[in-house]
Amino acid sequence: MKNIIKTSLTCLLLLPLFLVSCKGDGTTRVTATGSIYELLIVVDNDLWKGEIGDTLKHYLGHDMPCLPQMEPVFSVSQVAPRYFDDLLKPVRNVLVCDVNPEKYTKSRLLFYKDYYSRPQALARIQAPSADSLMFVLTHYGKRIEDYFVKQELERQGKFLRSYTNREARQALQQTQGYDIFVPSDYLLLQSDTSFFWCAADNGGIRRDLIVYSYPFVSNDAFTEKALLNKRDSVMHERVHGGIDGSYMTTEYRIFPPQYTEKLVDSAYCAEIRGLWRMEDGESMGGPFVQLNRLDTKRQRVVTTEVYIYASGKKKRNPLRQAEAILYTLDFR
Repeated sequence: MKNIIKTSLTCLLLLPLFLVSCKGDGTTRVTATGSIYELLIVVDNDLWKGEIGDTLKHYLGHDMPCLPQMEPVFSVSQVAPRYFDDLLKPVRNVLVCDVNPEKYTKSRLLFYKDYYSRPQALARIQAPSADSLMFVLTHYGKRIEDYFVKQELERQGKFLRSYTNREARQALQQTQGYDIFVPSDYLLLQSDTSFFWCAADNGGIRRDLIVYSYPFVSNDAFTEKALLNKRDSVMHERVHGGIDGSYMTTEYRIFPPQYTEKLVDSAYCAEIRGLWRMEDGESMGGPFVQLNRLDTKRQRVVTTEVYIYASGKKKRNPLRQAEAILYTLDFR
């Protein structure tokens, strides 16, 4: 947990380099266009064809981790500044790379919400030269990616607030004392004092949401090994397949899980992404995401997880949409 505190302090020290703004340009907001996890990059064609374009693709169009097939974290498209007109300005996610030695003497990275449309996330890099633009991208590319991902998750979270399964939410509140925005199309499967499970099966894609909690004994509970051991233990006991004796487990051989420490609502959180599979049963598997947090009031580790099964279908968007549920957890 010390590492995440150190990372947070580093981000605070870097804040003077950025101007974070929620202001638009004063025009009437139209409805944003484009699909979720699509990103338009406004940059000169010559820059896009060279190293800068490769760097932009590296940070914003790389393969999303822990999916069974290759899918980009964002579906990226590019347009030259002179073609960035009123038709394209409302796109929901936009990164503008503005290189102009006559206008700028130093580089700045600015973030906006609802600048041309609503809901919209827009980032703008102002740089006096191509080298300055490259400096910003290589040092803050991950931060730009995280900004756009966060905006998409927040949009989905706002949607969930309007369409929830009240029965399922009340079951979790009554058994474990927590609240989470369960989508209205999810059906409650199990709920007791330590395990909550609901799922939806629509359009050939199955989405599952699980919440389990257990006593917090020491900080070792938040290590990658401890969290994965707990996951395998819980899934072995609780999540079974259609064949007797089959159960869910974590896939370690092909794509090992990825462990990340982060802050969620200013509190420590351990995120794990990976693949699941059925053991001793059907040939089934898919991606999962879990967030592990500490309930300081009850002194319990709280794990929220979503996993999906979508044989033969793309998985990025349904997984991301389900992932947004995890960020609605309320300890009450």
